[in-house]
Order: sequence, then C-alpha cells, then structure tokens
Amino acid sequence: MNNSLAGSGQRQAALVFIFITVLIDVLAFGVIIPVLPRLVKAFSGGSASVASYWVAVFGFVFALIQFVCTPIQGALSDRFGRRPVILLSCLGLGFDFVLMALAPNIGWLLVGRAIAAATSASFSTANAYIADITPPDQRAKSYGMIGAAFGLGFILGPLIGGPAMTWFGIADLRAPFWISATLTLANFIYGLFVLPESLPRHLRSARFDWRHANPFGSLALLRDHPQIWALVAVMFMANLTHYVYPSTFVLYADVRYAWGQAATGYVLAAVGVLTVIVNAFLVGRLVKRMGERRALLFGLSCGVVGFIIYGSAGQGWIFLLGLPISALWALATPASQALVTRQVGPDVQGRIQGAISSLNSFGGILGPALFAGTFGYFIGPKAPFHLPGIPYLIAAALLGVAVFAATRARVSAK
Repeated sequence: MNNSLAGSGQRQAALVFIFITVLIDVLAFGVIIPVLPRLVKAFSGGSASVASYWVAVFGFVFALIQFVCTPIQGALSDRFGRRPVILLSCLGLGFDFVLMALAPNIGWLLVGRAIAAATSASFSTANAYIADITPPDQRAKSYGMIGAAFGLGFILGPLIGGPAMTWFGIADLRAPFWISATLTLANFIYGLFVLPESLPRHLRSARFDWRHANPFGSLALLRDHPQIWALVAVMFMANLTHYVYPSTFVLYADVRYAWGQAATGYVLAAVGVLTVIVNAFLVGRLVKRMGERRALLFGLSCGVVGFIIYGSAGQGWIFLLGLPISALWALATPASQALVTRQVGPDVQGRIQGAISSLNSFGGILGPALFAGTFGYFIGPKAPFHLPGIPYLIAAALLGVAVFAATRARVSAK
C-alpha cells in the first residue's frame, strides 16, 4: 500500500475520482440499453428481426474484446503505473462516444462499441488502484463504493438514454452519446489535476510481459497463485450469474407477469436503488462486523434465496419480495475482492485484477446463451414442461456452487 497517499487528503480525492470513473464507465452500458437497439434498428431498415441479430453481435463483440483487453490494461498498470492507464482509458472512451454519436452506419457503430469495450476495460486498474491506496481492513468498504457506482450507473444510464430524452422532447437517438462524451472528457480533465499515482516506481514490474498480458497468459498467472483459486471461482460464478438479468428479465416479466415497459423500468430502477443502498451504507458496516469470509458467504446465500424466489414466483408481488433479499448478494463482490487483494503482492495486483476481469468477461460470452437459451426452450412448444423461471433457478444453482467454493477459500491476513 502507498502509505504516503493513503494517509493524505489526496487519498479521498483519488477515491472520488475512481468512483466517478467507474460510474461513467457503467453509464456507457446503461445509456446503451434503451438507445442501441433503436439506433441499430434504424440502420437496418427498420427490421426488428435483423436488429435483434445485430444486437446479439454487438453484445458478443463487446464481451470478447473486454476478455482480451482487461489483462492488457492490468499489465500496463503494473509496468507504467495506474494513473496513465486510467486517464488514457477515460480519454479514449470520451472520444469513442463522439465516434458513436457521428457513426453514419451500423459498421461504424460496431467499431465504436468495440473501442468502448477496450477503453471501458479499466475496472481491473481501478480495483488495483484501490488496493494500492487502501489499508487491507478498509478495502471491502472501498470496493462497496465501487459497487454503489455500478448500481447508480445502471439507474442513471437507462434514464438518460430513455425517459430523460422524452421529458426534454429530444428525439435524436445520438444525444445520449454526446452527453456521455461530455461527462467522460470532463472527468479526464478533472483527473489530470486530482489523480495521483498510486504505485511507486520501486513496486512496478521491471518490464511489460506479453505472456501475462494476453487473456490466456493472464489465466496462467492465476495458475501460479493457487491461494486465490477458490475466490476466483466464486467471482467467476457470481459474474456469470449476473447475466441472467440483461438476458431474460424483460421477456420473463412479460411472459410470466404481463408487466409492460413502464413496470419493468421501475423494477430495474428499484434493483439499482437497492444495490446502491447495500454497497454505500451496508457493506462497510456488515463486513467490519462479520468479517470478509462470513460476509461473502452471507451475501452469496442471500443471492441463492433471491433467485429461488424469482424463479418460483407465480405472481409479480412474490417476485418483488425477492428484491431486498437478493440485493444483499451485493456484499459478496467487495468481500471477495478484498480477500483476493490480501493474498497477492502490489507488484502483481494489476495483472491479477486484469486476469480476473478477463475471466469475468468470458462469463459475458457464456451467460446470454445459457440463460436466454434455456428460457426460450422452456417456454417453447418443444419443452417437456413449461418453466419460465428456469434461468433464475440455474442462477441459484450457480451461486450454490459459489457458496461451496467460498467455504474452500484460503484466507490469510496481509
């Protein structure tokens, strides 16, 4: 840990900047949710069927590029420091939003999304930065704030890209991209003045190692750290499970509860609000009281119960009862992240975080096919029985495996 930074007012300013950076990165996802399908549809001649194909391609390309780029950013940050990598990521994402706002056709829009995937892959570097400047016993709380940024981003993003445009009478589908570009570039300028370097030169890698910077080499780096295998498995399972929401929720709510667009929007907003509450106000207190391992097990178990409720709820109000229970699942991510940072040294934090993020991006390739595929099959005519809740029951099973892996995790203090 960089003690000189951790004990100064710079630390708080740096954490605020990291929070804003992650928030804006998540806005990149959130703004796209209501805007991208409509823009793709307009580019594809107004055909919904063709647009749905392209949206699937966009999602696959985004996840694949993040799988490749996250370990590269992590390795670069270990070699050259966290500050230049984070700032260049902000700058690149800002200009990329401009590119997408100006895209004349679907090909250029896809190029823009590919660049966005690469430049918004800074989560691993942000996690490493926090590990650099935060004492081990406070990392779970700091990672909880990053989780709150995720929740806030998924509340604000769809509002900016959807209802806000209607409220202000803005019909241009490209306007949200200009808004995001302005925010991102302003954050870059702000970071130039307030973001100090967190990794001292004597703790940096001697050279940039391509063996660990490529996604498969980064996974080999994980092989060299068996003390974190169980925790990495927990994080992968949890991340894979997250994809059940974007893959199936809107269709599931329509098929099972006949919820319209407004109702699903309110439920998604409620999920975001609960996520912010848990991460911003409960993670620090509960992890301090329970300890990181017990907080991890408790959070995962709440996720299991929540998904069982979702999958078996025959009525909408029963589904809603699962929201506050499932929200406590948010304890698991900062607790597991904090435990991982305790097990490895500062010289490999960036590469380890990049490897984990890359592995999690692989979940973005598998998740939609797993959840959307099983959902479509079990509501279709060839299904042996009608079971629309099957994706959520699979999610519960995956988190159950994560609970088992968490019980096997090694934990040592650093």
